[in-house]
Amino acid sequence: MVGKAGRCRGATSLLAVAAIFLVISQTGLGSEAQVKEKGRAMKLKNSALLNNQDIPSKYTCDGADVSPPLIWNNPPNGAKAFALISDDPDAPVGTWVHWVIYDLPGDAKELPEGVPTQESLPNGVKQGVNDFKKVGYGGPCPPQGPAHRYFFKLYALDRPTNLKPRATKQQLLDAMKGHILGEAQLIGKYQR
Repeated sequence: MVGKAGRCRGATSLLAVAAIFLVISQTGLGSEAQVKEKGRAMKLKNSALLNNQDIPSKYTCDGADVSPPLIWNNPPNGAKAFALISDDPDAPVGTWVHWVIYDLPGDAKELPEGVPTQESLPNGVKQGVNDFKKVGYGGPCPPQGPAHRYFFKLYALDRPTNLKPRATKQQLLDAMKGHILGEAQLIGKYQR
């Protein structure tokens, strides 16, 4: 049997937990949802590719297989680093990872065409391993058949991941948990 004092302490504890949950849910600290500031949303663009349009063969295994130029604007306040994942959810074996690049500095606004396929790049930028088992970008190379969709997902982070080079997509996703300030994506299509 619990006395009046025990019930009172229990109710106070319950109210404290509820208040903490309310603060977390209002500030967004408890979720990975994109944070949109008033009238601002981070945008990812490519001068050679319009959203939901065909990817030029230059950026595929049928061409030079170089990474496309990407630019972004309106990063959320407090962004200290960026990461980018490119993958194909339409691959016959499940989602196929084409590019994992991370720890881009917070003042970065672009990735130039043809990023070298090296583990470490200037300014602390690192590249992970794609599903071709190679470091850096590996362009679309689908089997014959319907067009595949290729997602380029940019993440603004409140801190660098501090992962070593050669991280996998899953390792990057794990390192970003709780640190994503905003997201933007661009989708391209390619068919052989």
